[in-house]
Amino acid sequence: MKALLILALPGLALAAPAVAQHAHDHGSGMAMPAPASQPAPAPTQDDPHAGHDMTPAAADPHAGHDMAPDAKPSAHRHGAPAPAPAADATGTDLPAGTAPPPQVQRDRLADRFWGAEAMARAQAHMLHEHGSMTQRQVILNLFERQFRDGRDGYRWDGQAWFGGDIDRFLLTTEGEATRGEGVEAGEVQALWSHALDPYWNLQAGVRQDVQRGPDRSYATVGVEGLAPYWFDLEARLFLSNKGDLLARFEGHYDQRITQRLVLQPRVEVELSAQDVPESGIGSGLSTIEAGLRLRYEIAREFAPYVGFNWERRFGDAARYARLAGEDVTSKGFVAGIRFWF
Repeated sequence: MKALLILALPGLALAAPAVAQHAHDHGSGMAMPAPASQPAPAPTQDDPHAGHDMTPAAADPHAGHDMAPDAKPSAHRHGAPAPAPAADATGTDLPAGTAPPPQVQRDRLADRFWGAEAMARAQAHMLHEHGSMTQRQVILNLFERQFRDGRDGYRWDGQAWFGGDIDRFLLTTEGEATRGEGVEAGEVQALWSHALDPYWNLQAGVRQDVQRGPDRSYATVGVEGLAPYWFDLEARLFLSNKGDLLARFEGHYDQRITQRLVLQPRVEVELSAQDVPESGIGSGLSTIEAGLRLRYEIAREFAPYVGFNWERRFGDAARYARLAGEDVTSKGFVAGIRFWF
């Protein structure tokens, strides 16, 4: 029985479409009432705006304004920007004029609260503290004991000044002495110092020698200041009351090793236009002195130091030293203090 059913299934599947088709054909052959005929509408042309957004436009906020096109630009200014309106012109775009410049405002806002007289006093006080104050200083760059071959001695070099940023009165002194023999050579200078710029000063004044030989008085002029790379330099000319012309050049440099340890090389050169036998000075290059000192700044105002100093006389100055029984070259260790207040 099951075998018969299985064999009959293909036949049933083929017969089903045929039955459906027969039913459809039977229905289509039935008489149906025809609908009333209507006249065909006249053909219409395609709308050229079909598919466009036909939403009504919003009201124009500029409606009623003069929308006339701008004047045609000149044929010679193709691509050039339109000139700025006269009200917006600045700088060199402004037309030339002959009106005087506006007056400088010299009043202070604080005058409205404290009064012009009180503020004028305050301003004068401020200017005085920021450039017009009178200052003073005393500094001893060298104050040392010299240990030489059987001729120990001491040496000093210092100055004191009083004044302002531009003009100062300067008093300097330097010299050396040998133990048991007193001062060999010393001098005092009184100078007026005038600032040429922030780094250099012009100095002029007088010098008085204090030594074992004949005393000399000099007129002096020179410059001193701070050269590039922080070299302190000094150059002076001296004209004595006897007509002797001398020159001196000095320089030193502070090489800071730490914040407190400073190494200072120092050089001094003396020249003369003529021989001065009574002072042991020869014409030309007379003396060169060089030293190296290492100081420790316990405070900026106080620093002990140790070092080595060398001095050599040349030319006639060396000859005068030999005639006097002195050494042409001297050298030795030094120890001293540097201080200022």
